[in-house]
Amino acid sequence: MSRAFLELLAREASAVEFEGPIIEARARGADPAEIEDLEQAKVEALKVRALLKRRARREAELSALYDTAGDLAALRDLDAVLEAIVHRARQLLATDVAYMTLHDPAQGDTYMRVTDGSISAKLRALRLAMGAGLGGLVAQTATPYSTADYFADDRFRHKDHIDEAVKEEGLVAILGVPLRLGKRVIGVLMAANRSARPFHQEEVSLLASLAAHAAVAIDNARLLQETRNALEELSQAHRTAREHGEAVERAALAHDRMTSLVLRGGGIEDVVAVVTDVLGGSLAVLDDLGRPLTGNVGELDSGVFEAAQASRALGRTVRRGDLLIASVDVGGEPLCTLILRSDDADERILERAALVCALLLLFRRSVAEAEGRVRGELLDDLISRPDSPGLADRARRLGIDLGAPHVVVVARHDGQRERAAFWASSQAALRHGLAAGRAGEVVLLLPGDNAGAIAQRVAAELSASLGAAATAGAARNGPRDAAGPRAGDRPRAGVVAGAWVGDVAAAYQEARRCAEALIALGRAGDGASAAELGFVGLLVGDGRDVRGFVDRVLGAVIDYDARRGTVLADTLSAYFGTGGSPSRTAEAMHIHVNTVTQRLDRIGKLLGDGWLEPERALEIQLALRLHRLGHTSTRQTVGPDSI
Repeated sequence: MSRAFLELLAREASAVEFEGPIIEARARGADPAEIEDLEQAKVEALKVRALLKRRARREAELSALYDTAGDLAALRDLDAVLEAIVHRARQLLATDVAYMTLHDPAQGDTYMRVTDGSISAKLRALRLAMGAGLGGLVAQTATPYSTADYFADDRFRHKDHIDEAVKEEGLVAILGVPLRLGKRVIGVLMAANRSARPFHQEEVSLLASLAAHAAVAIDNARLLQETRNALEELSQAHRTAREHGEAVERAALAHDRMTSLVLRGGGIEDVVAVVTDVLGGSLAVLDDLGRPLTGNVGELDSGVFEAAQASRALGRTVRRGDLLIASVDVGGEPLCTLILRSDDADERILERAALVCALLLLFRRSVAEAEGRVRGELLDDLISRPDSPGLADRARRLGIDLGAPHVVVVARHDGQRERAAFWASSQAALRHGLAAGRAGEVVLLLPGDNAGAIAQRVAAELSASLGAAATAGAARNGPRDAAGPRAGDRPRAGVVAGAWVGDVAAAYQEARRCAEALIALGRAGDGASAAELGFVGLLVGDGRDVRGFVDRVLGAVIDYDARRGTVLADTLSAYFGTGGSPSRTAEAMHIHVNTVTQRLDRIGKLLGDGWLEPERALEIQLALRLHRLGHTSTRQTVGPDSI
């Protein structure tokens, strides 16, 4: 090889420049042998040049692969790893586009994961079935494939949606190599040009080497991500365990506080205070009928009571909006319901509080039932065995003074015996009285002297408790006034000197007749004593208080006559006696009909509206007859007849 060719090789001259020494030899007239030697030397020099060029390119590729491996090893985020792989593939092969598909085990195909240099939306959203298109064939066979002109190459199974995406991107030459982990293909790495271009074996090997590094980097990134996920799960599990431990400890402390309260004699209000102190928010406790025992959470809709029913069925707390609802039942019947208004609270504490409240209510109920039995037995003895010794002492031990005025109430109901008896026992304990349950009725002995008002209250409250009409009759027991006992009253054995005990048995019978009369008169659900039953009260009342009846019905007219010296009562008798005719009344009394009209107007004002209604008129006529028979006190005339 001549020195000239060595100089050309040394300065990395282009292939055209290697013709220079031969042209110079021919120009100076060199012989054919010398020119032939130069031709041979040129060929050898070009071979050396090509070898040096390939080695330089290989060195550059290896350097690039080394840099790529370093870059991939430094990456930890999977998305960043995939983007770096595709970008480096495009750079190393100097192609227009590079992209990567990954295997989808769920659907059994590959999907486009990352692209670099792409402008087509269809290509970025492309999915390749196994064996479909160039990428699908590489994924299926785990073998590199390349084509200088994709659409003219019939080695691939062309699919319309694949060809449309390739055509929209403008790709012509495509090279694809598998991403392999052992024998498993996890995806395909591809490089493509928008013009025809053959891919040499060196380029295929280069892309395959990059794919090998990429597969390892992808797997490392996946393992790292899985490790991160596992660490995060462990961290979350640790936080959950710590929070659970703290919640259990907090629930145990709250339970200890509530237990201590119960042992010290605390009530439901104290339990509510503990729960709100620990959990915050506002707490209400409802009884078996949904009525608040303590607390207030506002108006409750039907959904809250449905949630309470679900809580009893499931045996745990139920959430409805910002309300936590825990309900406890006994024998299938609701006992109490706790409603906590709070955004975030420990359900276990609320459930324990519900159990504690249920135990308190059961204890109260047991105490009330025991006390109710004692009170009921005493009342039964007062009614059935009034001459039994020691009744007053037994009453005194219960805090009841039988010498004070009391009212006996008989409340008839529709057969809810247990609920009615429990209500009556509670009322008796609260009002320092006695109560006893009997078939179809409850009997109460309550302090007071206004029998009618007490009967009305008992009827209303018991009806509300039962959710059905309860009818109450009442009779006063004990001395009527300072003058002494009423007819038939007698002192009982064991009564302190000076105290007076009325006949409870007689009062019970009168109260019972009043209740029956109310039902017969169509006034079920009402309450009254004999005094409120009008002339019917004269029939059912034990005392036959005729004077009181006349005073209630006709007293205003009689008093007016006594004060003014008028004869309104006589005029009223004549009016009813003549069938309600003013003219015949005037004839009977020998007065002018206008005078009758004026007197009737005055009577109407004294008796009030409705005095001519049939039932009211009947009572007035009966009162007039009794008045004429002399059952009222003597009234003196103090003035002339003004009307």
